[in-house]
Amino acid sequence: MSRLRHACRRFTRKIGVGFAIGMLLMVSLFIGVGGIAQSHAQGSDRRVVTRVEPDYPDALKKLYIGGVVRVEVQVAPNGSVKNIKLLGGNPILGQSTMKAVKMWKYVPAAADETLTVKLEFDPHK
Repeated sequence: MSRLRHACRRFTRKIGVGFAIGMLLMVSLFIGVGGIAQSHAQGSDRRVVTRVEPDYPDALKKLYIGGVVRVEVQVAPNGSVKNIKLLGGNPILGQSTMKAVKMWKYVPAAADETLTVKLEFDPHK
């Protein structure tokens, strides 16, 4: 066991802790499981008809990294998502959120509408 511990320490010294954490976060972009605890739309009563849940990267969930992601969503009159912009939250969770919210469909309305959507990623669920 001490040989393995020594090899791990030597490897960490060579590549650096920051690089190792960065690689872990990069890998987490490609691995996704889990779901979202809650979502809230502010500024409108426009309902979501079709909702796609964002992937919760397994690596972040295992490290208990979660939080709230806020995105601004521009909805076209036909109910499709026209444009989306990340307002705040973890960048990796934000990318996952934006990818999913782009596939959402809303109830049709007379004009474009801009909404703020908050999604909560809870690693304990």
